[in-house]
Amino acid sequence: MQNMEKFLQAVNQGKYDDRLRRLYVFHDTQEELEAAREKVSHVIRGFEEAFPGVDCTGAAVFSGPGRTEIGGNHTDHQHGCVLAGSVNMDILACVVPTEGQVAKVVSEGYPELTIDLNDLEVHPEEKNTSAALIRGVAKGIADAGFAPKGFCAYASSTVPGGSGLSSSAAYEILLGNIFNTFCCEGALDPVKLAQIGQFAERNYFGKPCGLMDQAASAIGGVVAIDFNDPGKPVIRKVDYDLARSGYQLYIIDTRSCHADLTDDYAGITREMGAVAAHFGKEVLRDVKEEDFLAAIPAIRAKTGDRAVLRALHFFEENRRAQEEAEVLAQGKMEEFLALVNASGRSSDQLLQNIWSVSAPDQQAVTLSLALAEKALAGRGAVRVHGGGFAGTIQAFVPQDMEKNFVEAMESVLGQGTCHAVSVRPEGGCMIMSSEKE
Repeated sequence: MQNMEKFLQAVNQGKYDDRLRRLYVFHDTQEELEAAREKVSHVIRGFEEAFPGVDCTGAAVFSGPGRTEIGGNHTDHQHGCVLAGSVNMDILACVVPTEGQVAKVVSEGYPELTIDLNDLEVHPEEKNTSAALIRGVAKGIADAGFAPKGFCAYASSTVPGGSGLSSSAAYEILLGNIFNTFCCEGALDPVKLAQIGQFAERNYFGKPCGLMDQAASAIGGVVAIDFNDPGKPVIRKVDYDLARSGYQLYIIDTRSCHADLTDDYAGITREMGAVAAHFGKEVLRDVKEEDFLAAIPAIRAKTGDRAVLRALHFFEENRRAQEEAEVLAQGKMEEFLALVNASGRSSDQLLQNIWSVSAPDQQAVTLSLALAEKALAGRGAVRVHGGGFAGTIQAFVPQDMEKNFVEAMESVLGQGTCHAVSVRPEGGCMIMSSEKE
């Protein structure tokens, strides 16, 4: 594996430092840079151990970042607006193209997955597995007019499963970039890769989802996305550096499990859809808010009160996500934080995705939100993060309060539950290639 040794040497000699700084170094410290070099070296060494004897010609390292939803909670599946960003936690993989039509993926700590790329039909037994995502992304590549080719990959993740940072989207965008590089000569843009990832998650993995997770992971930076036409989403970069704002973004793991919550997530889509159907529409974005407000008595009789409340949330949150993008672009941080807090209250009171009615004794998200508000003492902002019902919350913490905030939260939730994250300026990508060495 002489190729890999040269690759490792180039990494450790700093030849890729500019790329690593862009993706992983946010406080301009040597410690961060050395940690980034080690991340890359780790997956290269992991590949050598996982695939001894493989010809490593064309080896490359790819990254699929997690994402943070900043605004627009459950608006994307109704063709609404969101504000999101890719983060410095990612799935990193060392990959080598191979002859034939077999994809082999070893994710650190898991057995090897082997997928025959000649068989791209849905396998029901693969539902909710990484194998389903590999097969589904490959199918999306084939449907785009390209022939999926084989590869070997060793992957390591710093995106915690169930963290609300969307490890599934990170995986899909990682795979999309691998196929795009080795099979498509880079012809597919980030939006198309996001759509392929969504296709794989919905049709192969079995999870109904919007496009926000995949789009934020694929595009990078802080992005405002309007899904009015999901086939052609309008995407705008928001030029604001959260790292320089005086606040640190935290994702707090409530240590509650997302398992068996698919019906809760689907219920939101179903109930919002029922309100839209009252007007002969499929999604709420196609309904005029004034018509909805005028028809509430008839709607609640047909759908029940919770559906009405969830529709109220959509109209307000859709508008709020757009306002958040505007004030953030203008550098009005305090106005932005007020909107984040309003989003959190709406998710709690109207959308009602803070706890599951199927498990009322488990209210870790509700408790964590209360603890965070108390620790922030009227400063910063806090809201549910991602799909809700379990998982994580998000907090913007003044930098002078970080130590006390983390101590207060982890004294109840446990050590290691508070994750400081940074928004990185680049989405899914190939970081480096031995062919260019």
